[in-house]
Amino acid sequence: MKIFLDTADVAEIRAFADLGIVDGVTTNPSLVAQTGRKDLPGLIREIADVVHGPISVEVIATDAEGMIREAREISAWGLPTVVKIPMTREGLRAVRVLSEEGIATNVTLVFTALQGLLAAKAGATYVSPFAGRLDDIAHDGMEVVRDLVHILRVYGLPTQVIASSIRHPLHILEAARAGAHVATVPPKVLGQVLRHPLTDAGIERFLKDWQALQNRENNP
Repeated sequence: MKIFLDTADVAEIRAFADLGIVDGVTTNPSLVAQTGRKDLPGLIREIADVVHGPISVEVIATDAEGMIREAREISAWGLPTVVKIPMTREGLRAVRVLSEEGIATNVTLVFTALQGLLAAKAGATYVSPFAGRLDDIAHDGMEVVRDLVHILRVYGLPTQVIASSIRHPLHILEAARAGAHVATVPPKVLGQVLRHPLTDAGIERFLKDWQALQNRENNP
């Protein structure tokens, strides 16, 4: 399973990219707004210099023609972008056209496996079921991920599933068990995966034992 970092903060991306565990990046207007950056092409170019993988950039338009126009503009940047399109009737219209033009798309705000199936049939490169937001309203978000992965596999559809709206490390584990192609993870959650109290305790114990050995050798 690939890991995309869900942020537009270049410093955070660089910190994890140095570990060799980041395969791409997903952004949205809210994440970009948090950076305070207004030069979106410049920001995405900086991210592309750090992570050599797909970078999702979301359109603002809500009508198909506007989405298509924005997607073409994003594609013209000459960067490894994937255009995020909302899961709406107009969004699917846009995805169909963009797919025919060879522009990669990520259909976002997917909340049912059937929505994901429709997005795949329209030609989406990726579909992003929002597991965490479903959990927030007492639904099993990962069930949608599992069902969607299964359906796409059964019918041989090439669309990849991005487990999105990841809230905690267990979501990442569940996404991997479900066979999701990608999990897009906030930096905070990915940082939690890197740490474990028993790892920290083990390192501390090893160092103490080694130091005790050195003390004995120096003071026979």
